[in-house]
Amino acid sequence: MPRSIRGRLLALSAVATLLALVVAGVAIGGILERFVVHGADQRLDNEGFVLASLVKRDGGIDRARATEIEAGFAPGDVWRIDTPTGSLSRGGLPPLTEATLDRLPPPRPDRRHDHGVSPWRPFDSDLTDGAPVHGRWRTVLTDAGPAMVAVATPRETITRPILGAMAPLILSLLALGVLLAIATLVQLRIGLRPLDRLRDDIAAVRNGRAERLPDDQPAELAPLASELNALVADNQAALAAARGSAANLAHGLKTPIATLALVAGEPGRDPDGRLAALVARLDATVRHHLGRARAGIASARVVTPVAAVAEGLATALRRIHAEHGVVIEVAVSADLAVAVDRTDLDEMIGNLADNAMRWARSRVVIGARVASSSAIVTISDDGPGIPAIERERALAKGARLDERGEGHGFGLAIAHELAILYGGDLTLGDAPGGGLTATLTLPLARSIQQ
Repeated sequence: MPRSIRGRLLALSAVATLLALVVAGVAIGGILERFVVHGADQRLDNEGFVLASLVKRDGGIDRARATEIEAGFAPGDVWRIDTPTGSLSRGGLPPLTEATLDRLPPPRPDRRHDHGVSPWRPFDSDLTDGAPVHGRWRTVLTDAGPAMVAVATPRETITRPILGAMAPLILSLLALGVLLAIATLVQLRIGLRPLDRLRDDIAAVRNGRAERLPDDQPAELAPLASELNALVADNQAALAAARGSAANLAHGLKTPIATLALVAGEPGRDPDGRLAALVARLDATVRHHLGRARAGIASARVVTPVAAVAEGLATALRRIHAEHGVVIEVAVSADLAVAVDRTDLDEMIGNLADNAMRWARSRVVIGARVASSSAIVTISDDGPGIPAIERERALAKGARLDERGEGHGFGLAIAHELAILYGGDLTLGDAPGGGLTATLTLPLARSIQQ
């Protein structure tokens, strides 16, 4: 099953959009978490500086001042001070284990404190009741040895604003995804519209409504349109060459075959009829292969309007047969077209109409109608007609060898043969009110069939 370019582009765009939204969501979530954690760390650092000031040089803790600074801490924050001489804590923060501290970089002295301190470092731990916390810790050097100061805030105070911000963020990303999907659909519809127009232009050329693709194509499609026009031109040239070769072959073989037929018909030349049979076989073979060649080069793209051809022939025949006083009428729809070369259609209708003008008493009518996938073209006259018993002989191929300048035989035979070569037919019947009606059945142009 052929795959649609539009479908593949939509699928690729959907995957790319979804991936981009996921990456954007993860990136924005990470940035938001860093922002919230950074704000919490700054607050904890400020609280930690206050706690570090409670550690005395001798390693003791200023417990009286600790009670005074209690109100300045954020609700829920916990802290702990451990010195060689004692400990002080709030909120159940246990001492940091050696395993936790071993995973952190070693502390470095900081001259900003009288006792010498290390930079604040992050840690994650659990309270005695198991509640997770995020905190900051540092060491403070005293005369009795290093002391450790730690301050922490519940992890919930960090995750809550992140989760609260992620809900509208996800909704915003979903809305953005919908907008991007709509924009992609619109872009594909607009972007592929020139391809749809090019498809319609190619269909017009294939159906015979146009001879070549328009030149006003987008820059990206202009080279393709140019190559297609060149292909159409080459195809038309090849068809013209094939038609010319077929016509030359037909013309070249016509006289020798006619001569052989005349020789075979001379008295005593062909007593057993073998030569006549060979000539007939040769004539049938040539006609067969010429018919196949003609059918092969009769392109379905050919579109010949019947009305234009009939009107042109009627105008010419009125002048040619002006002395006969015969009226010729054309009753053909302007939009009726056949898949027949214009020259061949001229020859078929022209021969039949010329015969009708010569034999008509006062009136000739050229009409046409559509029946299924064929065009039915009729040429009727009010002349004496042809007896039913003679009609088959009048259409016989052998009548084409008789090139008399008048009579039904010559023109009828040519029109009959051409109609058959195009997959149609020619029949003779009685005209309404008397006279002859020649009925041509020809293939409709594809544009009419569709």
